[in-house]
Amino acid sequence: MKLLMKPIEMIAWFTKEGVPTPIKYRLMEDAANITIKVDRVIIRDEEKLAGNKMFIYRCQSILDNTEKIYELKYEINTCKWFLYKW
Repeated sequence: MKLLMKPIEMIAWFTKEGVPTPIKYRLMEDAANITIKVDRVIIRDEEKLAGNKMFIYRCQSILDNTEKIYELKYEINTCKWFLYKW
């Protein structure tokens, strides 16, 4: 997997405790918007990096008839999503 840390626009649902679950996201690639549906969340982990709490999601999607595994990060303090590893 390649390390990217690109900001993305995310549609997610939240539990009553405030834990998000990603549904689909959009990223800008070569001046075009690409929308990717999250088919399955494999692992959700919590990380504290430089004092910032983050949720890390290892997810799976099917793109062009191939299974792709990638990682998403959600920064709790700023409410921002990132495509971390692709």
